[in-house]
Amino acid sequence: MHRRSVAVFDRFLSALASVLAKAEAHCEAKKIKPEVILAARLFPDMFPFTRQVQLACDFAVRGTARLAGVEPKGFPDTETTFAELRDRISGARGYMGSFQQSDFAHAAERPIHFRTGGRDLVLPGEEFLSFFALPQFFFHVTTAYDILRANGVELGKRDYMGAP
Repeated sequence: MHRRSVAVFDRFLSALASVLAKAEAHCEAKKIKPEVILAARLFPDMFPFTRQVQLACDFAVRGTARLAGVEPKGFPDTETTFAELRDRISGARGYMGSFQQSDFAHAAERPIHFRTGGRDLVLPGEEFLSFFALPQFFFHVTTAYDILRANGVELGKRDYMGAP
């Protein structure tokens, strides 16, 4: 469970940090104010780029903590720059890196209690990871990537996938 969660979250957060660097370079090269990209959305009723990155970090951190059987650490949503978003990613990766494989003993069967959509849910760890935490995480990582692509940032599949 450690490898299926922490290793996956970490790899894609690392890739997301690299994508942020490319987005920032794109803004500099094209003389675009960073705030334009940071506030960009795919559609008016969707969260902006900054929030997508914050939520990707949140689902990784909260999923990891819950699988390890501890109360998730909270991060304030105060980022307003690419550098601050990279720091948030770094903080999330550092927090997840503090967990050991032994913290995930019995994680697959452990009941995970969480609240979503105004409802309290309980799922076994295996189902929580496979059907909630990972899909939520990838939704926000993908949406952040798509916002950048829609705004002309030159990215490809390798940028999204990160280093193996």
